[in-house]
Amino acid sequence: MSSDNKPVSAIVLAAGLSSRMGVQKLLLPWQGTTVIGAVVDTLKKAGIDEVIVVTGRDANLVDAEMSRRQVSAVFNPLFANGSMLDSLKTGMAALSESSKAFLLVLGDQPQMEAETVLAVVKVWQDKPEQLCIPSWQMRRGHPWMVPMNYWQEIQGMPAESTLRELLSAHTADIQYVVVESATIMADLDTREAYDAAVKSQHPRARKEEKD
Repeated sequence: MSSDNKPVSAIVLAAGLSSRMGVQKLLLPWQGTTVIGAVVDTLKKAGIDEVIVVTGRDANLVDAEMSRRQVSAVFNPLFANGSMLDSLKTGMAALSESSKAFLLVLGDQPQMEAETVLAVVKVWQDKPEQLCIPSWQMRRGHPWMVPMNYWQEIQGMPAESTLRELLSAHTADIQYVVVESATIMADLDTREAYDAAVKSQHPRARKEEKD
């Protein structure tokens, strides 16, 4: 996606160990595709042209899933330490030189909606130097928009740091994007969470929720 000569990319963190799930959760079925496939398809639907998926466990299998979508996949050699920051740095190193900001996306959020992505991008276009984060009922979720003026700081953060520390250091620079969807909070850490999420996506279940 590009607006006013400000190209936007997405970095999808998909290097987790899936230890609580017990299997590679990113390749579990989801609405005719896979969990990671649904995430990437949503980004493409929202018009994000450059999508970089950072892999770790079962990288070859995830790579194959991404190649079918003509999406770049980069391997985080330090994935076993479970650091989100290491995966993010790996993805940032693969960004194109033209990118001016990236969406920080979790690979286990297939419920993510294109409308949410577009809302975050739109706010960033108006406030291009601020961190833009979706918020639902005063709770922040994903995806985040990270403009390039934060990139050097992120790259310099020590391995033991967390991205929460980045937010804590820049509370005055965060622009929250209020959305009406709890999907920004949803992820799939356990089999129970996955089964419940799949059930909620069933047409009958959605109808019962509305009723």
